[in-house]
Amino acid sequence: MKKYLAIATLILTPLAFNASAAMHPQLEKTLVDVCKAGASNKMYQLRHTVKTNRINEQRIYPRLVCNGETFHQFALNQGADKTAKRIGKFMKGTVTIKDIAMTYGSDEILAVNY
Repeated sequence: MKKYLAIATLILTPLAFNASAAMHPQLEKTLVDVCKAGASNKMYQLRHTVKTNRINEQRIYPRLVCNGETFHQFALNQGADKTAKRIGKFMKGTVTIKDIAMTYGSDEILAVNY
């Protein structure tokens, strides 16, 4: 009996992992709608889509990928400059810390990026 249980577990384990890796169809449709609204360059349409689907802009914009590009880069490539300007403030930037009291040569600048 234990032998059959072990074999069944080994056979069904990959199926369980594949099922959890797929995106829920409603979530996928919502994200596609956001990508389409962003590409349209119509601020009303983008705001309406975000508000209707109760999307947190701070969480979704830096993480959303449309056609293999970040949402910001996707909007720029589609010519949606208004959309890119609106979502640009949600994108992560870089920070450089430089101690101006110390006298470093130009090749010894200490920079921190995260």
